[in-house]
Amino acid sequence: MKKIALLLVGLLCASSLVWADVYQTQRQEWLKKAEAATPQLHETIIRPVSLVKSVADPNAYQDWRMENIPGLDAFYKTPLKRGDSYILDFGKHITGYYTFTLSTLERAQDAPVRIKFTFAEMPVELNTPFDPYPGGLGRAWLQDEIITLPYIDKPVTIERRLACRYVKIEVLGDSPGFQFAMSDTYFTALSSAPEVQIELAETTPAIIRDINRVSIETLRECMQTVYEDGPKRDQRLWIGDLYLESIANAQSFKQFDLTKRCLYLLAALAAEDGQLHANVFEKPTPHPQYGTICQDYSLLYNVALLEYLKSTGDKETALDLWPVVVNQIKLAANYIDETHLYNPQKKTPLWLFFDWRAGLNTYAPMQGLFVFALNKSYELAQLLGKEDEAKEWPALAKQIKKAARKQLYDQKKGYFVSGPDKQVSYMSQIWMILGSVISPAEGQKALKQVMAMPDAVYPGTPYAYHYLVEAMIQCEMKAEARQLLIDYWGGMVKKGADTFWEAYDPKDDFLSPYNFAPINSYCHAWSCTPIYFIQRYPEIFQK
Repeated sequence: MKKIALLLVGLLCASSLVWADVYQTQRQEWLKKAEAATPQLHETIIRPVSLVKSVADPNAYQDWRMENIPGLDAFYKTPLKRGDSYILDFGKHITGYYTFTLSTLERAQDAPVRIKFTFAEMPVELNTPFDPYPGGLGRAWLQDEIITLPYIDKPVTIERRLACRYVKIEVLGDSPGFQFAMSDTYFTALSSAPEVQIELAETTPAIIRDINRVSIETLRECMQTVYEDGPKRDQRLWIGDLYLESIANAQSFKQFDLTKRCLYLLAALAAEDGQLHANVFEKPTPHPQYGTICQDYSLLYNVALLEYLKSTGDKETALDLWPVVVNQIKLAANYIDETHLYNPQKKTPLWLFFDWRAGLNTYAPMQGLFVFALNKSYELAQLLGKEDEAKEWPALAKQIKKAARKQLYDQKKGYFVSGPDKQVSYMSQIWMILGSVISPAEGQKALKQVMAMPDAVYPGTPYAYHYLVEAMIQCEMKAEARQLLIDYWGGMVKKGADTFWEAYDPKDDFLSPYNFAPINSYCHAWSCTPIYFIQRYPEIFQK
C-alpha cells in the first residue's frame, strides 16, 4: 500500500508539472510593464476635401475609380431628402472616430431622421453589395452603419472606430414637414506615431519617394496602442506584424515603448506551457485569441526581441523576457524528428502561416525559419550573457541545416522542395537563404531558378514579399531587390494606394484570402516595410 501511495503522489506531482503555468509568477508584472509602456494617442481633426462619384472603369484597380465633382461648400447647405446619396473624400486614409452634425434649415423636426453611412478604404467597398455576404470573416467588419436620430442639431459621434478614406451618405428616412442639412462632418484621427521627417538622398527616384511616403502612412495608421495588423479589420496585435512593424518603426518613428508594450503583452498572455499565442486583444481586458498557436510567428518573437535590444540597448527588458525566448525554441524543437526535419505532425499539429497563398506547403519554409530563429536567438543569448543556457542551439541549427541540404535540396536543379509532393515554392528558397542553409551564391541560383518557373508557388502578400526582398539582399541580388520593391509596392502606388494592402497579386486585382475583396484590409501592418529597406539600405534604394 505504501508503494502504491508513493506512486500516486509521484504521478500527481508529474501531472502538476505538466500542467504548471510556466509564467505564473511573471504574468502580472509583465502586464503592468505593458500598461506602463502604453503610448499616448495623437489626435488630428480631418475634414473632407471633395465630393466624388464612383466611375466604373475596367482599367482601374478592381474596376472602379473616384472622380471629383464640384459642390462641397454647397453640400453643407443643401437640404437632404430620402434617396439622396453623396460620397465624401477625405483625401487620405484615416483611422479614428467619425462625427457629423445635422442642422435644421426650415421648420421644426417632426420625425426621426434615418441615414446610412458606408466607410471605405477603397472604391470597391462602395460599389459591391455586401449582402448576401459571401466572405469568410465576420460580416460586421464591413463598415456600414445605419443611424436613426430622433433629434438633430447636435454633433453625433459614431461609437465604433473606423478606418477609411471615403464616406458614402445615403438618406433612408426623412419627413416632408421640415428641411435639414449636414452642417459639419469630420474625423478625429488617431495614431501613436508622431509627425516625422524622413530624409532621403537627392538621388532617390520619384517612385521610391512615393513608396516611402505610402509606407510611412501605412505604419502610422497601424501604430495605435499596439502595433495593429489592420485598423479596419482585426484591430489586434499579431506577432508576425509586430516583427515587421517594429523594424520599420526603428528606421522611422523610433517609438520603442510601443514595441516594448507589445513584447510584454504577448508574453503575459502566452499559453500555460509557454507557447505564445499568435495574436492578442487589448479590450475589454488584455486576452489572447485562444487556439491561434502559430509556431513560425512564435519564433519570430525571439527575433523581434533581439532587434528591439539592438535598437534600444534595453537589456533589462530583454533579460526579463529571456525565458519566453527559451521556451519558443524548446517547444519548436519538439517537432524535429529523428531525421532532423521539422515535422508538424510529430506532436499536436500546429498552424504554420508564411503567406496567404492557397496550397503552399510550409514544411521546408519552417525548416529554414527554425534555423534562422536559432541563429538569431543565439545572437540574443550572446548579447545577454546567456550562452550557457543556449549552448545546444548552434549544434541543433547545424543538424537541421545538414538535414535540409540532404533531404530537401535538389543538388542538380539547385533549389529546395517541400512536402511529400516535393512542391517548389519561393517561400522554401527564401527561408533556406535567410537561415543561411545555403551560401549566397547557391541562394542566388535557387531564387533565379524558381522565379523562372511558371508553376512555382509565388507569394501572395506583402508579408511574403518582404522576406523575398530580404533574401535577395542576403544573396547579393541588390539590383533585383530594388526592382522588386519598385514593381511590387510601386505597383500598388500606381493603382491608387494611399496605404499598402493586406493582399496584393499583380495578376489578380480581386485576390482575397476571405473570398470577398471588400473585407480585405487595405491598410495593413505587414505591408509597411519599404521604409525599413529604403532607410536600412540607402546604397540600394536611394540611388
